[in-house]
Amino acid sequence: MKKLFENTWAETDRGVRIFLLTGGERALVVDTGMTGLDIRALVSAHTDLPPLVLNTHADRDHIAGNAQFDAVYMHASETAFYHNSGGGAVTPLFEGDVIDLGGRALEVVHLPGHTPGSITLLDRSSRCLIGGDPIQADGDIFMFGPQRELSAYIASLRRLEKRTDFDFVYPSHAAEKVSRDVIPALIEGAQRILAGEIPGVETERFGRRIRVCDVGVSRFLCEPAGTTKGENA
Repeated sequence: MKKLFENTWAETDRGVRIFLLTGGERALVVDTGMTGLDIRALVSAHTDLPPLVLNTHADRDHIAGNAQFDAVYMHASETAFYHNSGGGAVTPLFEGDVIDLGGRALEVVHLPGHTPGSITLLDRSSRCLIGGDPIQADGDIFMFGPQRELSAYIASLRRLEKRTDFDFVYPSHAAEKVSRDVIPALIEGAQRILAGEIPGVETERFGRRIRVCDVGVSRFLCEPAGTTKGENA
C-alpha cells in the first residue's frame, strides 16, 4: 500500500482505491476493492490493530473483499441494494456519525446522488475527505443505471461546498489527491448537463449504451439522450 500521509495508506485495485487508516486503538479499511484482494494481509503489513471495514457505497467495485469480514459499516440508505446483491451483515451509518479509531475521529458525510447512500469520511485533524466517488479530477463519475440521481448529486455538492473544515479530497478513483476547488466545477458541469448544454457523446460501455458528458474537470457517464433516469430536474 502507498502511504498518503501519517497513518493513512491506499492500495489501487483495478482503478478503485482501498484505504487503510489507523488510530491509537483501531484500524479502518475504507472499501474492499474490485477483485477480492486479501484485505487482512494488506492491513497486517502495516498494523497489528484490529480492523473495522466501511464501504463508501455498495457498487461492486468497492465491496469485493467484504466477505472476509463478519460485518461492514455502510450508510443505511445503501443497505437494501447491498443485500439484494447478496451482501452480508451491515452496521448502518448516518450523516454525522463518528468512527473513533483512538485519537483519530472520522465523521460520516452523506453525499447522495451517485448512489443514495454514498458517503465520504471527514478527517478533521488532517482537513481532508477520504474515499467515495462523487468528487473526482480527470475521472469518470457514473450517473447511469440503478440508484443514480444527478439533481441529488448537485444538491449534495452544494451542501459540501459550504463546509469550511476540509481542504483536500482523497477520492476512490482517478487523481489521488484533489483540491476542494474542483467542487464548484463539478456542480457547474452537472447543472449544464441537466440544462441540456452538454449533450455528450453516445457510446457503448459495460455492454450498454451510455452518454459521456465531459465537463472539463471530469466526465459524467449518463443515460443515453432521450432518457431522464438519473437526470430529473
